[in-house]
Amino acid sequence: MKQAIVARTDIGMGQGKLAAQVAHASLSAYEKADKRTRREWKNSGQKKIVLKGSSERELHELSEIAEHKGIVEALVRDAGHTQLEPGTVTALAVGPAEADLVDRVTGELPLF
Repeated sequence: MKQAIVARTDIGMGQGKLAAQVAHASLSAYEKADKRTRREWKNSGQKKIVLKGSSERELHELSEIAEHKGIVEALVRDAGHTQLEPGTVTALAVGPAEADLVDRVTGELPLF
């Protein structure tokens, strides 16, 4: 079991903003997962990886692929209170799910 969080590299988020957006994505996807998946992921150590995404379009495409494959996903849009315009897509979480399923969606992306 694992979760991949894809964060955009093209919008110049500071480190704190990046950390917050990754956390939002992770928690949002976790909350969307069914009870069995949540329990299995928690019991297996809550494995997460953070990956680089190059654009909003890429995150939307990955989100659609995950959804088509039946994998929990969560796309994050910033509220716009600090660094970014309201509604800016910042991150995408794929999973928690079986690691091989997550890799089928995000396996080609570089680590952050």
